[in-house]
Amino acid sequence: MIEIAGMSVKELADTYQTPLMVYDENKLRQKMSDFMHYFQSDTFETGVLYASKAFSCKEILRLANEYRMCLDVVSGGELYTAGQVNFPMERVYFHGNNKSLAEMKMAIEYGVGTIIVDNLQEAQVFNELAKNSDHVIHILLRINPGIDAHTHKYIVTGHVDSKFGVSMLQEEEIVRVIKTFDENEHTVFEGFHAHIGSQIFDKNAFAAEIKKMFGFVKKMEEDHGIVLNTVNLGGGFAATYTDADAPIPLPEVCATILDTAKAQQDERQTHVKKLLIEPGRSIVAEAGSTIYTAGFTKQTPNKNYVFVDGGMADNIRPALYQAAYDADVANKDDQPKTVTYTIAGKCCESGDLLIEGIKLPPCQAGDLIIVYTTGAYGYSMASHYNKLPLPAVVFVKDGKARVVIERESYEHMIALEK
Repeated sequence: MIEIAGMSVKELADTYQTPLMVYDENKLRQKMSDFMHYFQSDTFETGVLYASKAFSCKEILRLANEYRMCLDVVSGGELYTAGQVNFPMERVYFHGNNKSLAEMKMAIEYGVGTIIVDNLQEAQVFNELAKNSDHVIHILLRINPGIDAHTHKYIVTGHVDSKFGVSMLQEEEIVRVIKTFDENEHTVFEGFHAHIGSQIFDKNAFAAEIKKMFGFVKKMEEDHGIVLNTVNLGGGFAATYTDADAPIPLPEVCATILDTAKAQQDERQTHVKKLLIEPGRSIVAEAGSTIYTAGFTKQTPNKNYVFVDGGMADNIRPALYQAAYDADVANKDDQPKTVTYTIAGKCCESGDLLIEGIKLPPCQAGDLIIVYTTGAYGYSMASHYNKLPLPAVVFVKDGKARVVIERESYEHMIALEK
């Protein structure tokens, strides 16, 4: 029987039912510790922002705070969650391409330390609102460096026509954004933010981003007399979903980023003081697994199906952008994998397929199927499609489990309905 952090999958399923999302807490802690250890520099002040969109709940934010990480939020809901665990607001960075007026006011009320503005219109609105702030708010502008990180088109974010940020080609607009905050004693414009995509396996993509960013920082200084001291490089750090994935080792990718940035600083004589990154997926993805109970099986002329008690409602990624996963039959881990299956969910959609063409032992109703690396963008993108309740989430550490998100009941699911 397969175990997670010292607990068998069967014990977890029996105790908490399925579908069940399970995190190995030691893996979460190790990833946070490693990022904080390896992203250190003698040249720059460094900051590691946990990208909470990957998986946001009160307990994961408590862990991030324990390791002195900063926090990336993109909505009022994520900010509210941070507030509920007393996450230090000076370490919160508020992103988003279309923040509502209520969210901007909420950020000021909560005392958020840094706002990443996305466009000129937002900059103008926020600048007026910030005049009522009782603290100084640091401002970054999201810009697009025009780099294609060779990821899926839905998760490439740094190209010139992206919905996010202002293209480097729109230099005049970027200058207007910066000057928007010149007269405001409650704001300080600090620098630029960029994000070039997700699941980046080539460290040269990060190096290319850094070179363009530092080059643009220098251009702002030479052409417009604007000296910037912060560069936020975003995330994109990869995770292993299947044997086909080969993420850059964390010490190597951190060294690449820091060494390239130092070389650019030395070469261009820029005045960047602070360097930031935003890992999310790479912290939580591999630490999480989803346990399902197999139901019926079905054989067609060309496929063998095994149906599970979850699917696209708790993991939309395979349907959304053909994400690949690996899995095992937890209670048959000692048996040969002789049948090629398609693992399908229970939603009323032909596209509700979690994994296609995976070798498993012969399956039958009641088997426990574990899908690996579901810790990022599983629960956070889950839905109520077909009125399926959200699964429970448990953290397991040293053979002991604790519930961090309770299983949703039918009553809770319709509590807001009239």
